[in-house]
Amino acid sequence: MRITVIGAGAIGGFLACKLFAAGHEVNVIARGASLAAIGEQGLMLHTGDELLTARVCATCIPEELGIQDLVIFAVKAPALPTAVASAKALIGPQTVVISALNGLPWWFFLKSTQALSGLRLETVDPHGVIEQAIPIDTVVGCVVFPSCTVLSPGVIKHMSGSRIVFGEPAGGDSERVETLTKVFREAGFDAHAHANVREEIWLKLLGNACFNPVSLLVGRATDEMIDDPFLHTVFINMMDELLDLGRQLGLAPEIDPKQRIAITRKLGKVKTSMLQDVEGRKPVELEAILGSVVAAADRVGAPIPCTRTTYALARMQAMTLGLLPG
Repeated sequence: MRITVIGAGAIGGFLACKLFAAGHEVNVIARGASLAAIGEQGLMLHTGDELLTARVCATCIPEELGIQDLVIFAVKAPALPTAVASAKALIGPQTVVISALNGLPWWFFLKSTQALSGLRLETVDPHGVIEQAIPIDTVVGCVVFPSCTVLSPGVIKHMSGSRIVFGEPAGGDSERVETLTKVFREAGFDAHAHANVREEIWLKLLGNACFNPVSLLVGRATDEMIDDPFLHTVFINMMDELLDLGRQLGLAPEIDPKQRIAITRKLGKVKTSMLQDVEGRKPVELEAILGSVVAAADRVGAPIPCTRTTYALARMQAMTLGLLPG
């Protein structure tokens, strides 16, 4: 396949290296130090005891690459509107587009047949730029569970996990989802097709919506936060609220808060992506991860008091640090 990964950070670099190693024609859209490093030494991935070097084609000019079979957006949510505007030259009628981002994607309610059907998430796509640039029929839902970090520009470390889930935004099965799942499975991922990918997104959101904003506030890794009895109670309360909200939206992943928290605790000392962004003085994905949840709750009249309090505090902290986009 002709594949372009937009963003050469932790997840983008991880996906690009694995797909390149599987024999695909992989391009990477990068900028600045990342672009220079990849051009000089290739894209490098440390996974276990293995070092994989992928001599991908790296550019900052999408128009050079032409129409692709698969386009993967792996930038942070605040950068997505700019990224999609410059990537239209990559997308043709048969192109499949996936976004490997945290939080609720811009398309989450656009093709839903359940609650809030057709709703544009203003917290993620405030002016409809993403919706206008990417035809919804090209989109396949994607949930990326692995944990990775950037050691230096163009050098990625895979820390844990390989599970990736694909599914149609409107639900159900399709040949293109099965094909995509096979491609990623053959590249070494624990890839799955799911008839309700929105539910899988909500499942991942349970952790992101709790651990990320609280780590922004307290500056601690997940194991330290979970082991604190007071924060542990906060996480239980937030997840209960998110599960109740999910049921109102027609989303009911089969898991309880204690199970979800235990999954993250087993990973040990993990810095959330939001804490990594704070330490790197980069804009945080608070609106995609938690602002969109509050917006959905407003629409259905869900109180979610603990979640709203966490969002308010995290939002003010992000503003104080100068890391809240817009």
